[in-house]
Amino acid sequence: MGKEKAYKRILFLFLPLILILLFLVFPFYWTFVTSIKPETELYGRTVTYWPRDVSFQAYRSLFIDYNFIKPMRNSFVVAISTTVLTLFVATLAAYAFSRYRFRGRRAFMILFLTNNMFPTVLLLIPLYAIMRRLGILYTPLALILSYTTFTIPFSVWLLNGYLSDMPMSLEEAAMVDGANRAQAFIRIILPVLVPCLVATGVYIFMTSWNEYTFAVMFTNERSRTIPVSLKNLIGQLGVQWDLLTAGGIITIIPVCVMFFFAQRRLVQGLTAGAVKG
Repeated sequence: MGKEKAYKRILFLFLPLILILLFLVFPFYWTFVTSIKPETELYGRTVTYWPRDVSFQAYRSLFIDYNFIKPMRNSFVVAISTTVLTLFVATLAAYAFSRYRFRGRRAFMILFLTNNMFPTVLLLIPLYAIMRRLGILYTPLALILSYTTFTIPFSVWLLNGYLSDMPMSLEEAAMVDGANRAQAFIRIILPVLVPCLVATGVYIFMTSWNEYTFAVMFTNERSRTIPVSLKNLIGQLGVQWDLLTAGGIITIIPVCVMFFFAQRRLVQGLTAGAVKG
């Protein structure tokens, strides 16, 4: 009876999980394998699932000939700046929405919610005109400000749900002991808010890191980010698969490292934001 139960568990639980995992992991595996194949195997007639001669020429060409360092630097500047600016504004806004009752509070929250319902591509033309009027078109600042138009509303909603469930007695106790509102927020609320800030920050960073539509409109050759640079490897006469896959592997490394170090706090923050509203 015990063996039959174990077999059923393997057949109906572990086997489907393994198949789903292989289905999810195989594209990343194939991308990596393609990036280390020599040209003879890459464009050969036979498909090889592991190269006979491992070659890192694609990575060398990517950084030496294609100068991939420049778009990586631009992407880091834009993603980190957007994350910091959005977290700063969204944290203060969410705190105000959760702790104060003022006229128009509900209307603003509904406005933030409806902002996420519309495709971001609708903002392209108005934002393009604004950036050109401000004289910051084709600069990283144009991308940073553009990304905040859709990262701030979502971040405010996520942080507001966490803050609204946090008891006000924490701040009241600090203010009874002599702290003002700002001191209570910095010393009491922010440390408790760290898991949700990490989860929100990861979302903002990934959105800014991978975004393509705004990046192709608001950047030029000097300020290109990674998604646009990788798209340029796809031309009318063919695709540079070796450089494209090598760039894809390099692109996911920062996100994987961030998930590795922030995994526990990320799960805590996402769970709290999902069940508290």
